[in-house]
Amino acid sequence: MNELPEIDNFQYIFHNDIPLIDTRAPIEFKRGAFPNTLNIPLMNDEERHLVGLDYKNNGRNSAIDLGYRLVSGDIKKNRMDAWLDFVRKHPNGALFCFRGGLRSEIAQKWIFDSSGIKYPRVKGGYKNMRRYLTKELEQLINLKNLLIIGGQTGCGKTLLLNQLENSIDLEKLANHRGSAFGQNIFPQPTQIAFENALAIEFIHKKNEPILILEDEGNNIGRVYLPDNLKNKSMQSDLVILCASLEERIQLSLKTYVIDMLDNFRNNNKTDGFKHFSNYWKNSLTKIQKRLGSLRYKFLLEMLNSALERHHEHAEIDQYIPLIKALLTDYYDPMYDYQISKKRNRILFQGDSKAVIDFIKD
Repeated sequence: MNELPEIDNFQYIFHNDIPLIDTRAPIEFKRGAFPNTLNIPLMNDEERHLVGLDYKNNGRNSAIDLGYRLVSGDIKKNRMDAWLDFVRKHPNGALFCFRGGLRSEIAQKWIFDSSGIKYPRVKGGYKNMRRYLTKELEQLINLKNLLIIGGQTGCGKTLLLNQLENSIDLEKLANHRGSAFGQNIFPQPTQIAFENALAIEFIHKKNEPILILEDEGNNIGRVYLPDNLKNKSMQSDLVILCASLEERIQLSLKTYVIDMLDNFRNNNKTDGFKHFSNYWKNSLTKIQKRLGSLRYKFLLEMLNSALERHHEHAEIDQYIPLIKALLTDYYDPMYDYQISKKRNRILFQGDSKAVIDFIKD
């Protein structure tokens, strides 16, 4: 078993997005994982729990024997088939478990015995890779110069970032657009998974002299920026992206109505509009306290009217006054207050073309 290959070049793994098999149990995977990784566990959660109890009560050898009995016959065959399918699709990949120990050794040996393929396992497993990424992220944040893109809600900051090779889209990594209406149809990553993905993005952009990020708060939805990134961002130069109110309304309409409904319907053709409607109502409820009862009631009536018109007649124009009210009465005053404390950091402001030209000069 020890003759089979190990890999411990974590820089190579993450810089090149090496495909990985995570043989940990699903409950471990859900707590924190890496991008470009597929969870094909040696043991499911229940099997892992039973083996853990046996280890505690009867020792290592007894637990190993139980594991082999639990993962046998058709269960073993199904997991083997899944591993071999991945291995054949990704011959340049590797596999790992939590510490690079018995679980990944067993998976590696079974793959070799069945196919003759010497598929490498990651030395030290998830624990060592996580430690590497944590250290690398801290060092790269401290070393990198940052340029921060700010601007009013709906001005197109994300669209601008996507046009720049030296940018990192924090909201994409967080799977959240960073506001009360920022929730997407799929859940956000865990904090650990977010930090892992962020570290890998920094590794990908390691040779860029300046990294461009969007101006974010302490958190994006329920994930938090690392303290040193938050502090570095607050000290970095700021470029403001400007757009007219009409442009912001139209972009918000596309993002939060047209595209959002498409996403819900693509995920659930039957109840897509119902989920879309709940998304809007729940998002508005999140800012009820800040709006005050009268303004919240007024906006809720506007929303209900827009949703009804949309559902019955496929017309979306009634969202426009609602979006305008949210931008001018809620988001803009918050932005004005926040930017007033950052004016000494502003290097440049202009529309999308002007900002891109400024950055690329």
